[in-house]
Amino acid sequence: MLSLRHSARLVRPCVYARTFLTSRCQFAAMSAFNSPIITDNVRPEPDGVLQEIADYVHDFKTESPVAIETARLCLLDTLGCGLEALKYDNCARLIGPVVPGTIVPYGTKVPGTSYQLDPIRGAFAIGTIIRWLDYNDCWLAAEWGHPSDNLGGILAVADWLSRTYRASGTSIISCAKQFKVKDVLEYMIKAHEIQGNLAIKNSFNAVGLDHVVLVKVATTAVVSKMIGLSRDQTVDAISQAWVDGQSLRTYRHAPNTGSRKSWAAGDACSRAVNLALMVQNGEAGLPSVLTAKTWGFYDVLFKGNPFKFQRPYGTYVMENVLFKISYPAEFHAQTAVEAAMALHKKIRDLGKSALDIASVAIRTQEAGNRIINKIGPLYNYADRDHCIQYMVAVPLLYGRLTADDYSDAVAADPAIDELRAKMTCTEDESFTVSYHDPNKRFIGNAVKITLTDGMELEEVVRYPIGHRARREEGIPVLLEKFERHVRGRFPDEQHVQSILQKSDLNIGEVDVDEYVDLYVKND
Repeated sequence: MLSLRHSARLVRPCVYARTFLTSRCQFAAMSAFNSPIITDNVRPEPDGVLQEIADYVHDFKTESPVAIETARLCLLDTLGCGLEALKYDNCARLIGPVVPGTIVPYGTKVPGTSYQLDPIRGAFAIGTIIRWLDYNDCWLAAEWGHPSDNLGGILAVADWLSRTYRASGTSIISCAKQFKVKDVLEYMIKAHEIQGNLAIKNSFNAVGLDHVVLVKVATTAVVSKMIGLSRDQTVDAISQAWVDGQSLRTYRHAPNTGSRKSWAAGDACSRAVNLALMVQNGEAGLPSVLTAKTWGFYDVLFKGNPFKFQRPYGTYVMENVLFKISYPAEFHAQTAVEAAMALHKKIRDLGKSALDIASVAIRTQEAGNRIINKIGPLYNYADRDHCIQYMVAVPLLYGRLTADDYSDAVAADPAIDELRAKMTCTEDESFTVSYHDPNKRFIGNAVKITLTDGMELEEVVRYPIGHRARREEGIPVLLEKFERHVRGRFPDEQHVQSILQKSDLNIGEVDVDEYVDLYVKND
């Protein structure tokens, strides 16, 4: 009699044979019903979207005084926010060379530090510090974002090429040249326009992608022109930006909100510079990167939908960009914070405090309701500055909202969460309609408080001080904010005055590297 073990040995080959035969039959069936797919390998003309961006970058001449002056204000505000961000260790520790101690001769200098880095790492560093506090410009449409993020790549490349040219002409790299600040302003206007125009009708967040994809595309486009690429090479570089791995938006939302959202733009800038330099070194493009069936961006990542556009490329975005002037808060909450500040004063004038509040009702736009309406525990700085309830509670309690108010120390006050628990947040459809209206672009919020004695107080703010409609009111406050941030980083009064004097209306004629040198901090 065979043992059980020997029986198994006899049976097993039959099992293998049956499996093998089944697999062969399945393969034969598949072959019968799936004839070979023959792909037409003729390379098409580049996608129209790629060509239109390249043509705009290479051919458009900015003649709008409003756009140029707004770009100057944007440059100052963005650099100031970068200086302020360096106060925070979580930001400062990410800045610097990959290998400690590395210094790149003629490399880009990182404002507010003593670092001198290659342009790729420099783009990451500058892009990271200017975005860290979420405190400078913003663009809100079907997609939202911060067009000033592109300065990370623009300034890094302009500074690097200028330093190289000053040191050796074009003997080291043929694309070296002396840039003026007015050149940086021109490229800022174009990067703003590319990112903002793509955002007006196309929602990347709706398919789970982060808006920094647009930073990467816009920065790649303008940097390509800056380093001397031809129009066709610029098309190739832009195609590389679209095919590159795109960031998932999950780091901006519960339950994964984290600090990556603060360096995502720096990462996008560095990748953009790297891609442009690769094309300069001979890397080819992908002409139908967007439209290729099955494998293109539209089919893989955009549910098969082509991009839609409201207007041609010009200067519209820079002229209408929103500034965060008063509060370091996610932009959809700016007017809610402003309303809460007004209510804090009203209840104080009544001889009461936030402890006398029985309930708080917030009405916001659809985008704000979706992004920053958040209940439950808040785990970190990034979690708190993307929670509308937190951003309303702090000013109601303390009459302020600063970057420090997102810290663990402030958040430990139980009064904040107690007040949050009394809040409701809902969409107001009228705010949503005005939000998308190109002639308004309001970011409305209403905050209504009911006191324990039954009294009701409400504040409605339809657009913040950083809106174009309040530009005259906002500019002096914006310049005060810039000066405050400069003073916070540079204690020497002479140093501060040098920066302020060079940042006036004649800033355009200053050499880029000379201007950046003003921001060097020798620790």
